Amino acid sequence: MSLLDDLKGLGVDVEEGLQRFMGNAPLYERMMKTFPKMMEKTPVDLDFDASDVTGIIEVTHSIKGATGNLSLTPLYEAYTKAVDLLRGGRPEEARQILKDIQPVQTQIMDCIKSYIA
Repeated sequence: MSLLDDLKGLGVDVEEGLQRFMGNAPLYERMMKTFPKMMEKTPVDLDFDASDVTGIIEVTHSIKGATGNLSLTPLYEAYTKAVDLLRGGRPEEARQILKDIQPVQTQIMDCIKSYIA
């Protein structure tokens, strides 16, 4: 198995990701391996203040972009919904989506980390 095969098994759209990287699998994998570090630098605080969502919108929007670029489909879809809900004044629904995606996010991050030397 390879990183890309394992990620495909977790719902990552590897083919789409490879297209974004013009078929350059080594580059795609290198960029994928930067994702856990980015997430550690910009963690999602699930205890955000629902009356002031500016900060959490910035973080979730940033993660949405990164997951979209890497075609981390399950994460991208969840963060897209969360951003939309936050911007729409529905922070508690966004919080639930962010909580619900955490196990999948952990699986994807653990998978990627297992290939980092």
